[in-house]
Amino acid sequence: MPKPQGSRRMWLITKLALAFGIVFVLPALAAMGWWMLQERPGSWRQADWSASGLLPLADQVEGAAIYVMAARTGGLKGAFAVHSWIVTKPAGAIRYTRYDKVGWGTPIRINAYPADGRWYSNTPWIVRAVHGEEAERLLPAVEAAIASYPYARSGDYRIWPGPNSNSFVAHVVSAVPELGARMPANAIGRDFAPGFAALDWSEKTWDLRATLGGYLGFAAGWTRGLEVHFLGLVAGVDITEPAIKVPAFGTLPLAGGTAATDG
Repeated sequence: MPKPQGSRRMWLITKLALAFGIVFVLPALAAMGWWMLQERPGSWRQADWSASGLLPLADQVEGAAIYVMAARTGGLKGAFAVHSWIVTKPAGAIRYTRYDKVGWGTPIRINAYPADGRWYSNTPWIVRAVHGEEAERLLPAVEAAIASYPYARSGDYRIWPGPNSNSFVAHVVSAVPELGARMPANAIGRDFAPGFAALDWSEKTWDLRATLGGYLGFAAGWTRGLEVHFLGLVAGVDITEPAIKVPAFGTLPLAGGTAATDG
């Protein structure tokens, strides 16, 4: 005997709620529990912002260089998200230039921290590095993208769902796809778009992205793989660089994959 229409609808809702809980809620709770066990500074004043030693000294790097970098952020939000930034060095320069978007003072900060500085005591990693002639060729486009960021005024920063530090770096990465950078899956704010709904297709990367104000959306394509977005959290798979994208934990490489673990 077939189930009544109402029962089938309830069965479907139950299945969807269970899938949602497994995919998004459980990883988020696990990340929060893990984060609570970590030693963390009590405030930004107590945090370590010093150079991590991850990057070589600028005067020891031959030619130009561009780095996209990230580190876990501070406070409770560090359980779910990273902070990202951009570092550049023209050929012949003896110092790096670091660009961050922050929520206080002048939004786009230049050299406010060491190029490879820890963020709220958290050690950074390199999301993408480009060197030599390729970096020299891309530097003008990167600098133009930084200068054209539309949320660069005081008061434009919004911690969630954006525009925030990750929205800024995502803008540059999207404007210069030749960088080959893939934003960390737990870079909350990377999918922010103004307005209620946005649909974006990139002919250069063959990626389609749809979002409802950064709260809900999806992405599919060559560099994105397949992603589902909920409240800034990302779940999905990467095909070209085999990996799974786990909410709050980031991109976890599979056998044969080269993706860096986010955090």
